[in-house]
Amino acid sequence: MTDLRFYSTKTAAEMLGVSLRTVQLWVENGRLPAWKTDGGHRRIPADAVDRMVADQRNQAAAPTATAARPFRVLLVEDDEHLLQIYRMALETLSPPVEILDATNGYDGLLLIGSSKPDLVVLDLIMPGIDGFRLCRTIDAQQEFAATRIVVVTSLDKHAIADRGGIPAHIRVFSKPIPMSVLQSLVMTLQVSPGATA
Repeated sequence: MTDLRFYSTKTAAEMLGVSLRTVQLWVENGRLPAWKTDGGHRRIPADAVDRMVADQRNQAAAPTATAARPFRVLLVEDDEHLLQIYRMALETLSPPVEILDATNGYDGLLLIGSSKPDLVVLDLIMPGIDGFRLCRTIDAQQEFAATRIVVVTSLDKHAIADRGGIPAHIRVFSKPIPMSVLQSLVMTLQVSPGATA
């Protein structure tokens, strides 16, 4: 090993300009490697943090279409109570995200066309255009190639297959998705837009 330096989560958060909770979530989801001291404190290899800082600087220096606006998340869910929970979980993130929502697939499709979200989180069973059709429609359009899709559903994999399935690269989570998982997913995609959802 060429670099035996380590940072605390607090130091890493300060260096990366994010909240302590964001760093903790990155550690929990494997975005940042870490180990725990005998006292239970996380230590992150300095080279991993330094690489992230360099990546942030490179992204800031490079002109990109997304640099002018925050990361945009579209929530498509017909259960308005769940929509509110998702929104509350995502409103706490730092850096902040732009949150759009729709309670049916038709409105979701219109918002996708008009707002070009970075991430779409959707249910499969909805009135009008269902999530299956929405997934296939988004996936088939080249203009939405950069849009990541995540499905949150009460259907199991057999029920999904029986209804025609969805593209294999789309991640599926069972309802209810833990809010920490949703937050972690969004934060990972914010830092690495090319990452798999």
